[in-house]
Amino acid sequence: MQSLTRTEVEDFLFNEAELLDQWRLPEWLTLFTDDAKYEVPCTDLPADASSDSNLFYIADDRLRLGERVKRLMKRTAHAEFPHSKTSRIVGNVRIQARREDEIDVSCVFQTLRTKDGVTDLYFGTSRYRLAVDGEGLRIREKRCLLAGDGLRPSGRISIVL
Repeated sequence: MQSLTRTEVEDFLFNEAELLDQWRLPEWLTLFTDDAKYEVPCTDLPADASSDSNLFYIADDRLRLGERVKRLMKRTAHAEFPHSKTSRIVGNVRIQARREDEIDVSCVFQTLRTKDGVTDLYFGTSRYRLAVDGEGLRIREKRCLLAGDGLRPSGRISIVL
């Protein structure tokens, strides 16, 4: 495996945030491997909880994630049409482990979402398992651990974190 620097990993995560903020979801989806998972556990679960035996806000495999992107890009996605305005901040990026063809990365995030005169803040830690190949990095697993006590006052997650 080539020796990736934290700066290269940060650039990848900053690019992901930019794609999401610009609602370029089909392009964002190409960052994922075919066996990818995207999960957002409920706020009262331990960080290592399994979506097989616990209720998650979001527990998508690659197929379901693709369907989520298609749905969010349609005008009939009333919760997100017109699209919310979002601004993501990614920081404290750390490479936690390296293996031959993947790396584990953690970072903190803050996502501001504004729609219909209301601004919500989602914040927490993201854990990534990134596949490393000749073409660069791809997301094999993304888990967003929300740090708030719950979803109030926002009450829902209608955007991709």
